[in-house]
Amino acid sequence: MLSRKTQISLFSTRDSNPGPQSAIVPVIQYNCLKCVYIQILLALQKTSYKKMTEYGKFGPLVGAIDEGTSSARFILFKANSLEVVTYHQKELEQIFPQEGWVEQDPNAILEVVTTCINKAVEKLIALGGNPKDVIAVGVTNQRETTIVWEQSTGKPLHNAIVWLDMRTSSTIDKLLDTVPNKTRNKNYLKPLCGLPLSPYFSAVKLRWLSDNVDSVKVAMKKGSCRFGTVDTWIIWNLTGGPNGGKHITDVSNASRTMLMNIENLNWDPLLMRFFEVPKSVLPEIKSSSEIYGYISDGPLKGVPISGCLGDQQAALVGQMCLQKGQAKATYGTGCFVLYNTGDIRVNSSRGLLTTIAYQLGSNNPPSYALEGSVAVAGAALGWLKDNIGLLDNAKDSQNIAENAKDNGSVVFVPAFSGLYAPYWRQDARGVICGITEDTNSNHIVKAALEAVCFQVRDILDAMNEDCGIPLQLLKVDGGMTANALLMQMQADLIGINVIRAGFAESTAFGAAMVAYWGVETSKQGVAIPVTIGNTYVPSITDDERDMRYKQWKMAVDRSLGWEQN
Repeated sequence: MLSRKTQISLFSTRDSNPGPQSAIVPVIQYNCLKCVYIQILLALQKTSYKKMTEYGKFGPLVGAIDEGTSSARFILFKANSLEVVTYHQKELEQIFPQEGWVEQDPNAILEVVTTCINKAVEKLIALGGNPKDVIAVGVTNQRETTIVWEQSTGKPLHNAIVWLDMRTSSTIDKLLDTVPNKTRNKNYLKPLCGLPLSPYFSAVKLRWLSDNVDSVKVAMKKGSCRFGTVDTWIIWNLTGGPNGGKHITDVSNASRTMLMNIENLNWDPLLMRFFEVPKSVLPEIKSSSEIYGYISDGPLKGVPISGCLGDQQAALVGQMCLQKGQAKATYGTGCFVLYNTGDIRVNSSRGLLTTIAYQLGSNNPPSYALEGSVAVAGAALGWLKDNIGLLDNAKDSQNIAENAKDNGSVVFVPAFSGLYAPYWRQDARGVICGITEDTNSNHIVKAALEAVCFQVRDILDAMNEDCGIPLQLLKVDGGMTANALLMQMQADLIGINVIRAGFAESTAFGAAMVAYWGVETSKQGVAIPVTIGNTYVPSITDDERDMRYKQWKMAVDRSLGWEQN
């Protein structure tokens, strides 16, 4: 990419700063268009080479803000590369005001993000690098988490309502009552937004805030309320906040709100009316890869923020699943499976979500995905540790589960706050089935791991039926993939090879790549080789696989209908 000064010099009659570029300037005056074209290409090459030599010991760098549910990180990558130069990570506190309610302090989120940036830059300098070498920053974030704030001050009007919060179940009931013909069809809006009515999505959380929080209601009426998912909150603040901050989101995050039309990628008037959300509160929708604004303060002042993706879409890009038919699963607090459907918008009949995978530049069409969401994956191990005391550390789960002589036919359905895809049953609650006098804690821990695998099987079966082309392999990433037993069980229970990413930072890497493509537009969508880790091959028979899955489905049936309120 040429600087503005270089672009001007190419078409000037003289160069005020004699040097290697000045020799090509008279060529522009030639009448031979072919010569002009050749000389411009040479100028581009020389400029590019000169720019590269101006960077420090690590060359150009791209930063990625990876803001998750339990922690945030800032990672500096070598541009267009998997190589991590340095990073900083800090934990995030969650707040639980009531059973089923999950909140976070928006200011704490921002403080953790800025601390991670500052500390990572300090580490870069200590390594002999220069913050001026950072050419772009990308953002990836926990999706659906909802924040509202006062435009003039930047003061949050309420704590962030986190994606897995279930307080909006009563709001869903009220909204279902407004569905035409009294059908109470939870898929009524799915043709417009790709999503079923569920407490999971941002519009429902925003409606709850406007119904129940006076300050939000007043600010909405005044037109001073601003809404955003976590990406919007971070970008608005980093680009100036009340002093000209950019109120934007990208298409991948907007597609998780229930307010964006999945086809035209705009806020939809019918959806806004249904949820009673005024357009004034909503951010501008941008592509996933373009310059949104510039960091206004701190050690990276002036660096463009040029990429944004929801965390699961970022992992899809980070795994280089850029072709139709490729899929990945990310195992963390929850588990999320995305299947790239390219430019085809697949409307699932099996309980999956139609979502935007990414859009690389505003002039390019979006790529779509089918998604299956599992609410409780790693969170089940946290429950066994914190609530039941069966684990001292989640990392112990593999050793403990390996001590289970057999699975004992114990099946654990961790539907603590309902079941997500493909069931979408908010009345489900957790059950443990098949307990006998021989059952011990090892069996329970192993069943918790198997529950993750069974839920992924649910989703993959639905994807295969929706798309008609069964997956041949599954790429996986996320913290839980370090558990080799879990990955082998996953291969056994889905019957295809499971390929673990050979690097730990798929999500942050995806954010770094779209940020890089946002400033180097000629390279948008060009995949680079990624490191592959272990491959896990199915080791049980089809009959055993089907028998165990049948037991899982029996246990799921027993989990339904428990929550009647």
